[in-house]
Amino acid sequence: MTLKKWVALIAGLGLIMTMVACSPDGKSDGTKADAPESQLDTIVRRGTLKVGMSTFVPWAMKDKEGKLIGFEIDVARQLAEDLGVEVEFVPTKWSGIIPALLTGKFDVIIGGMGIQPGRNLKVNFSIPYDYTGMSIVAHKEKARGYKSLSDFNKPSVLIAARIGTTAAAAVKKFMSKATLKLFDDESQAIQELLSGRVHAVVASAPLPAFQAIKYAENLFTPVAGTFTREPIAFALRKGDYDLVNFFNSWIRVKESQGWLAETKRYWFETRDWESKLQ
Repeated sequence: MTLKKWVALIAGLGLIMTMVACSPDGKSDGTKADAPESQLDTIVRRGTLKVGMSTFVPWAMKDKEGKLIGFEIDVARQLAEDLGVEVEFVPTKWSGIIPALLTGKFDVIIGGMGIQPGRNLKVNFSIPYDYTGMSIVAHKEKARGYKSLSDFNKPSVLIAARIGTTAAAAVKKFMSKATLKLFDDESQAIQELLSGRVHAVVASAPLPAFQAIKYAENLFTPVAGTFTREPIAFALRKGDYDLVNFFNSWIRVKESQGWLAETKRYWFETRDWESKLQ
């Protein structure tokens, strides 16, 4: 067969394949019209952004009227406003928040979730919109003379943390010899500390420092500042790159405008909001 005939044959085969791909027989032609709807499109069409969250001071709390307030609440509300939709908060226990996301109970987790490789196997993360770290608050009598993490790293020491959090992971890493007691939320852990049943509580900053100020007669911060640094991001179901792209772009814009820094400063560096709490 001559070269000219080979070229003609290949061109003919290409034409046939194109006609098959474009035929109205219900088969996909690979166009966007055949692709599944992005969750971003679903959110806009629905008119509501469903946000999974859990209460963490000062990330998300209830005020005297029972309404949610806090840093992450402001973030979620501003995000929904910029999307042109309403926001619906879905309070969820932290230990079950990723499974709830995966089963479709909400669109995104905005709840102070640190990026971790283990979590990333189950969910996709946006770029970080914040950074936090773990700090520790201790009981003045039970932890008398304790001035470093190594002082707490003893089998006789009891440390409380919230189940399923990076705080619990930090205790296991930095105070592996201590006995870890896990609770569903920080308020239970703090109550355990105030009653003297544990030596200390590990949690995301600034909660330990706030508790040391609030209960200055009984509590103190044996280690200044934080002893970890963690990137915080939105978590969402895998595979939806349009939604990830929107969240990433939104974070970059709000950072460049200074909105994220200003909002965090209010909730983390002042106590102006404390009078609003229950």
